[in-house]
Amino acid sequence: MSGELNAVPKAIGGPSSFLDDRLGAGNFLKRNLRKIFPDHWTYLLGEVALYSFIILLLTGTFLTLWFKPGMEHVIYDGSYPPLKGVGMSQAYASALEISFDVRGGLLMRQMHHWAALLFVASMMVHMLRVFFMGAYRKPRELTWLIGVILLTLALAEGLTGYSLPDDLLSGAGLRITEGVAISLPLVGTYITFFLFGGEYPGMDVISRFYSLHILLIPGILLALIGAHVVLTWVQKHTQMPGRGASNHNVVGAPFYPAFMLKAGAMFLFTFALIAGLGTFAQINPIWIFGPYNPADISAGSQPDFYMGFLEGALRLMPAWEINLFGTAHAGTLPLSVIIPALVPMGIIMTGLALYPFLERWVTGDNRAMHVSERPRNNPHRTSIGMAAIVFYGVLWLLGANDELSANFQISLNWTTYIGRVAVLVGPVLAYIITYRICLGLQRYDAAVIGHGVESGVIKRLPHGEFIEVHTPPIDTVEDLLRSKEPVPMLPAEEDSAGIPPKGMRGPLGKLRATMSKAYGGEKIPLDDGHGHDHDEHAAVGAGGDDKSITQH
Repeated sequence: MSGELNAVPKAIGGPSSFLDDRLGAGNFLKRNLRKIFPDHWTYLLGEVALYSFIILLLTGTFLTLWFKPGMEHVIYDGSYPPLKGVGMSQAYASALEISFDVRGGLLMRQMHHWAALLFVASMMVHMLRVFFMGAYRKPRELTWLIGVILLTLALAEGLTGYSLPDDLLSGAGLRITEGVAISLPLVGTYITFFLFGGEYPGMDVISRFYSLHILLIPGILLALIGAHVVLTWVQKHTQMPGRGASNHNVVGAPFYPAFMLKAGAMFLFTFALIAGLGTFAQINPIWIFGPYNPADISAGSQPDFYMGFLEGALRLMPAWEINLFGTAHAGTLPLSVIIPALVPMGIIMTGLALYPFLERWVTGDNRAMHVSERPRNNPHRTSIGMAAIVFYGVLWLLGANDELSANFQISLNWTTYIGRVAVLVGPVLAYIITYRICLGLQRYDAAVIGHGVESGVIKRLPHGEFIEVHTPPIDTVEDLLRSKEPVPMLPAEEDSAGIPPKGMRGPLGKLRATMSKAYGGEKIPLDDGHGHDHDEHAAVGAGGDDKSITQH
């Protein structure tokens, strides 16, 4: 029987033997196809991003065959009657031709756009899962950093691709991009000249964005995604806490057939979702917006969701500026543009990149961690993450402050004032509320360990008191709860002379010790449950004068 269990499946053995005879790769294939990976549905979130990127490459290749990235002025004479005889750029006319004259062109355009949105959205959700469960810790810091760079590049890729059709909506976004770039001190004029080739809008921006969009950024993305996948393959996912999981083993299923079948099914599901959206859900109807004209603008225009937080920051920022040496002739720093352009993105991306190293500096934890943490068991990290989500969410929501004002009949000024307060107060409230929720959930876990779970059976004691009988949790639940470990913290001992450890001396060392004491440690021990004594919640016994009522 054991021989049958250890036998290599024919689907692996055959190709492995074929390749081994010719390339000497048989042992490599046998070893890696049977490689064990932790098994949980959340691991597929990152795969959705990977499959969306593959669909982006396929649909983008199709669009590249037909799109003409030129700014030359042409007169439209295509299949869309309302725009016949209208002057426009060659890029816009080309996008219309793909939409109306190329067989399957509109489907490919819409699939490409939906795949881009799903690519960024799945990356965000995947990174949130990794952050809240502490899956970025040693030895996965490099994998995490690559993920942060990938998200940043995905935003740039979306911006360049969004601008290519040269319609009125994307042109408005391009105008904002130019205004932000030129406002940057020292380098702004150089960046603007590099992108536009001269005064806005110029004749080069579409062709330069096209080169960035189909060559430079995708090439970097492809290389980084490959590195990310290789690192994930070597290090594997951090496994979920629970029965049998530790930092010294892997509990899961082999890559073939279990993981491969799930991955294949997820790719087909992702492709079906994007194809369905591209078929039935209209997105970016450029023929309605019309060609871009710098003198025109449309009301209610917002960018794609992933750029909404930058739009919101621009709308919320007061009209501040600094005139150097007291006069505008010596130079002006438009803070109303510089701060929204740099600060929100800097806070979010820099915070994501540095957090693994800051956390390790605060806690002093240099262990290799291969088991995820439940978010409730690290309340400060979870609270910081929720505060960042609220900060991002308020900026994103106020990127449509004109729509909110028009649809809810609220003054646009009051919408802006409320947003300015909410972007500062909201993250603080989110931190406090999330921290209290995490402690409450830890107390619940402690109560389950100490007293068990409700059985639905009401028991009357000899002296007349009614209690609900608690039963021990099932083994898998108990193993999950007992997998909790205190958040590491720096040792606080001083030597015999009263001198603190080397890393905790001086102002910075004292700050580190204070932060470590607040961030780390056991907040709610598992034996800190509250309520009746365990004896009062014993299982229902047979006989006696006690009466039991089953609660349904």
